[in-house]
Amino acid sequence: MTSVLTALSERFPHLREPAANACRYDGGRGHVESYFLRANDPTRARALWLKATILAPLDGEAVAETWLIAFDGERERVFAAKHTHPWSEAAFVGDELGARISVGDWLIALSDQGHARGTMRAPSGEARFDLGFSPGPGAVAAPLSIFPSRVLREGPFPRSKLLTPYPWLVFSGSLEVFGERWELAGWDGMQGHNWGKEHAFEYAWGQCLFPAGDGAPETMVEGFSGRIRLAGRPTPRMSALVVRRGTRTFRFDAIFDFWRQEAQISDERWSVTLRGADGWARLRMHAAGRPMACLGYHNPDRSLAYCFNTKLAEVHLEVRPRGGEPFVCTSAHGGAFELLRREVEPGREVV
Repeated sequence: MTSVLTALSERFPHLREPAANACRYDGGRGHVESYFLRANDPTRARALWLKATILAPLDGEAVAETWLIAFDGERERVFAAKHTHPWSEAAFVGDELGARISVGDWLIALSDQGHARGTMRAPSGEARFDLGFSPGPGAVAAPLSIFPSRVLREGPFPRSKLLTPYPWLVFSGSLEVFGERWELAGWDGMQGHNWGKEHAFEYAWGQCLFPAGDGAPETMVEGFSGRIRLAGRPTPRMSALVVRRGTRTFRFDAIFDFWRQEAQISDERWSVTLRGADGWARLRMHAAGRPMACLGYHNPDRSLAYCFNTKLAEVHLEVRPRGGEPFVCTSAHGGAFELLRREVEPGREVV
């Protein structure tokens, strides 16, 4: 991997890395970019996911999309809706201070004292949210990139990028959904930012926060396994994990080192095992029996990818640090878990 990244660095020596939430859209065609928020009830199987997207097709005018999913694992139900808005009704402004996004009646301000409000209507009813959020304390909440190099984040390869400007946010406020009012007092979550020329060809992605307890510090994991297309053909599966525990960070990000990674992906499960300079790690996530939504993600060329999305996944993380004590973290329903595919089974409802 080192030789590959060195070659890219030499070819693109002047790449500038903007702030994590700076908007990458330059007004041209052939671009997709999203900002999203996720919040989980710390004691009950409930979660909220919000997303605002720029879609600039190759052959038409740009549009903005808003997405809202509320997951209720206690009653096995999902509220999932998407609205598409003319670009004239949208504004995405991001810089070193954060980002401010307005689409229709949605307003999302991403900063150390952030807030979001808006409504979403669907045939099944209406949802309304009014939220405040700020980073959790300590090193776990610092901005994060799974990609190990600046050239992977800002260079031409891969064609889709991701950052986590806020890996740990603490939410307050309210959500009105299913004819109920949910109070988000002390809900934990995160904020992500992704962009590129297209969506990845295929991936499994997950993120989870394990709160402090029994003398252990807060722990956070984020990772992916995915394939891209080179010369029209899908590559072997590539994986990476980043684990934060208290003030320590363990990186398992030798993305091109296929000999030291193993990933298994099925309809509702993902397991990835990696070895590297920081030791050994295994992450397992599954959504069996959990509320899940299927989202239709358009690429700029009008092709469609299907994202199977739950924020109530069960998570098991095991880490054996090099030169340190091993640890295990589990979450019954706190995992953000997504699977992106190019096909969907017949009869599946797509949002």
